[in-house]
Amino acid sequence: MSRKSAYQWHQLWRDGGIEALVSRGPSGSRCRLSPRCLEKLAAYLEEGPAVHGWVEDQVWTAGRVATLIGRKFHVSYSVSGATRLMHRLGFSPQVPVRRVAERDEEAVKMWKEATWAEVKGPGRPAGATSASRTKQVSPADRPEAAPGGDADTPRS
Repeated sequence: MSRKSAYQWHQLWRDGGIEALVSRGPSGSRCRLSPRCLEKLAAYLEEGPAVHGWVEDQVWTAGRVATLIGRKFHVSYSVSGATRLMHRLGFSPQVPVRRVAERDEEAVKMWKEATWAEVKGPGRPAGATSASRTKQVSPADRPEAAPGGDADTPRS
């Protein structure tokens, strides 16, 4: 608790008594859907996306839910607002897997095993290079006149 909050609460108490300290509920904007509409939305989400026109895959994305809310309740929700609303209802938005319907998994597996091994090449040996630009130089590598160099200590 901050000192400023304590002063503000003390001022509220002095001006309005204990009633002034009663919670006013959660902050933020109010939900634009009534409790009845929220129940209907939860039922729509339970039905699945295919029932509502998204037949490509069986996932509810936040964008789809925002579109569904607009279609069914004539209320505009942003994608982030739809995400928060889904969480409130116990759902989580999902990212659909972008795969071609005609994808041949067996052919992909064969290509990875045969062709990709040839194309990929051996790569670099582990530990051969360093991407660190701030790597410390060892004291033995520093010139004697450089900062941190031991000008008084002779080197052998």
